[in-house]
Formats: sequence, C-alpha cells, structure tokens
Amino acid sequence: MRTLAIAAKWLFILCLPVLLLTASLGWAVNSHWLYNYGFYKYSVNQTPQLAEFDLKEIASELISYFNSDEEYITLTAVKDGKPFELFTAEEVIHFRDVKGLIWLDYWLLLGALIYALAYAGVSLFWQRRRYWHRLAWGVVGGSSITLILMLALGSGILLGFDQLFYDFHLVFFSNEYWSAEGYMLLLFTPDFFYDAAKFCAGITAGLAIILGGIAGWHLLFSRSSVTS
Repeated sequence: MRTLAIAAKWLFILCLPVLLLTASLGWAVNSHWLYNYGFYKYSVNQTPQLAEFDLKEIASELISYFNSDEEYITLTAVKDGKPFELFTAEEVIHFRDVKGLIWLDYWLLLGALIYALAYAGVSLFWQRRRYWHRLAWGVVGGSSITLILMLALGSGILLGFDQLFYDFHLVFFSNEYWSAEGYMLLLFTPDFFYDAAKFCAGITAGLAIILGGIAGWHLLFSRSSVTS
C-alpha cells in the first residue's frame, strides 16, 4: 500500500509539468490575440501578397480547423476579385500534420488533468490531514520541476531558437512540407514562432509559480499553526 501511495505521488508530480505545458500550448493554439499580435508586430498585413486579406478572419478559420474533425483545411481567399485556395497541397498536408500534434497535446492535457484532479480529490477529501500535506508537497515538487524545465527551454529559445525550431520539425514531421513556399510561410514567420515559444514558456512558468506559491503558503501556514 505504501509503495502504491509513493508511486501515485510521483506520478502526480510528473503529471504537473505535462499538464501545465500542454495547457499553455492549447492556450496558444486557440489565442486569437497571439495570432493577431504576431501578424501585426511583424507587419504581415503590409506584405504585398497579403495586403488584400483579412488576417483576423484567416486566424479564426485556422483555429476553427484545428478544433474540427476535418482532415484537411479548406481556406478560400479573394484576390483581385477572384476566389482561390489560399494554401497549396503541400501546405494543406502540413496543416494536417500540425493538427495531429495539436490533438496529441489535447489528449495529453486531458489525461494529465484527469489524473491530477483524481489524485487531488482523493487527497483533499481523505480524512487524514497528512494527505493534504502530501498533496501540497507534490504540487511544490511538480511546480519546481516545471520551472527547471522552462528555464532550460527558455535558455534554448533565447540562445539557439533557429536550431531548436529546425530540430523540432525533423523530429515531429515525416516530410519537409513545413518548408513549402506559399502563403503559410508569409503568415507564420520564424519570429512569430519565436514569440509563440516565449509565450508558452512564460505561461507555463507563471502557472507553476502560482500553483507552487499556493501550495508553499499552505505548508508554511500549516507549520506555523502547529508551532504556535
């Protein structure tokens, strides 16, 4: 029984970084603000090839596609008064591959969330108070691991994002359609993804600080109550 409790606690600790990171990635994928911020910060709307397009509408269509059950994206734009498919066949396939990773993120988020809530529920409603302390220590431990990972990731982003981004594509994609020339690369520049990576790392670290701070306060308050 003790071995099972220890294993459950460590699984909870390791679930927290997964939960926080997948939550921040999901947030970024569905953030209209992040898309529009990147488009306008890097003057995508002033690119001659994109000047006629409604970039906010394109962002909304992409978000809707990522959350739909459609395998391939169909995004029609109008240029010179004529409708046409915005993305090439290679770009459409790449968006399908990206969508697969996004849904993998969703499933990891769901699994980590279910386990974390189940573990927290058992700990909070258990009659013995020591389980509350175990939960708090677990949150502190998971948050600490998350911050260490985000520190390492943040250092990699700041010091060598281009290589990190390139290696990511080699690992997670079986083709090179991510480098297909077309409107996709005009919309989503490397600088856009650099900011998006910092956004995800910052959100993840912020959530870890909040959760770890609340759990740490509980432990400190509990210790003060015992000693007083």
